[in-house]
Amino acid sequence: MLFSLLFISLLILSLAILACLYRVLRGPSMADRITALDTIGINVIAIVAVLSMMLKTQAYLDIILLIGILAFLSTVAFARYIERGAVFKNEGDR
Repeated sequence: MLFSLLFISLLILSLAILACLYRVLRGPSMADRITALDTIGINVIAIVAVLSMMLKTQAYLDIILLIGILAFLSTVAFARYIERGAVFKNEGDR
């Protein structure tokens, strides 16, 4: 019973990643694309956690932390890129 619920959750998380991938490719703005990338990172963390529960091991918990740190740093880097791009665009208009 528990294994089937975990498998269903893996399927739902995979569909969520596909929906976010669509938003990354067709997003109306750069901020929407960055938000979708961050959501993909969160979904990958959830998939690794579910796989860890399915395999009944704690070996993947370090990987979850690493993915979380990388997702956070990439979101901050993209946000700074957007902010810096807006600043350069406004300076060129003068």
